[in-house]
Amino acid sequence: METLFEKLVGSWILVELIEVPVNGGEITHPMGENPKGLIIYNPDGYMSAQIMDTHRENFHQEHWTNATPEEYTQEGSTYLAYSGPFKTDDEKQLVSHTIYISLFPNWTGQTQNRIVIFKDGFLHLESEKPFTSNSRLVTHKLTWKRV
Repeated sequence: METLFEKLVGSWILVELIEVPVNGGEITHPMGENPKGLIIYNPDGYMSAQIMDTHRENFHQEHWTNATPEEYTQEGSTYLAYSGPFKTDDEKQLVSHTIYISLFPNWTGQTQNRIVIFKDGFLHLESEKPFTSNSRLVTHKLTWKRV
């Protein structure tokens, strides 16, 4: 029987990213209705995830070091990226991402768990613990399809 680790290995494209309020209420799309994303799980035990809102505007200058404060704000608020080692727990159906590098500095060094569900050919990842987003306690639910 294939292990969870073996099932995850490969490249996956984001289909959907939603925030689901724990206490009910409106589901939101923190990276827009049609985000782009890529998550890669390598057989060496390292992963990389990147997600962006597709409505990002280009900077006025060709090089990112010449951006305005507003451009940097847009850049950071419409993009999520992190990489590092990952481990799986077949019994709990969890994947743990240990964040070696991250666009969001607070995540560097953290280990975050995701609930893993394979259904209808898609990979579903859900944040194990709720967190506060826009004053609401939510969980992230991401749907991926294999490249």
